Amino acid sequence: MQHLHAYWRMDYIEAPRPQAGDNPFVAMPALGDDAAAHIVHRSALSYLVLNRYPYNAGHLLAVPFRLVGDLPALTPAERADLMNEIILGQEILTAALKPAAFNIGFNLGPAAGGSIVHLHAHIVPRWAGDTNFMPVIGETRVLPQSLDAMYARLRQVADGFAAQS
Repeated sequence: MQHLHAYWRMDYIEAPRPQAGDNPFVAMPALGDDAAAHIVHRSALSYLVLNRYPYNAGHLLAVPFRLVGDLPALTPAERADLMNEIILGQEILTAALKPAAFNIGFNLGPAAGGSIVHLHAHIVPRWAGDTNFMPVIGETRVLPQSLDAMYARLRQVADGFAAQS
């Protein structure tokens, strides 16, 4: 028998569950420590953050600062800013990880898998053959790098982009 060691998983299992009304997408930017929150970039109206429970290495979320539950609730300025963050997230991931493709989308509402009522877009880098039997049969995802190491890698690229503009 072979053993898979996913040491990061215990953090998820033992993490305190948010109380009713707590929203991590509101709490993370207010924390004041982007490294601790894994916030890769902030714009005027939204931000990019590493997904703590990613589908793939480098999985980012683009989130408006203002608490909204659905796309029509965004102002025109928020829509433009959020789309720019999604594009920047794709550019950062392309420069840092060189993925072959992306899945980019929204889960809107509980039936769609939207477990947190705060609009956010998923930016998931993809590589040929990155999905194997583990998630299907083993109900386990294997990530090749810790969140802290991935944050440092993506933040360095994001800071490089900021210096160019």
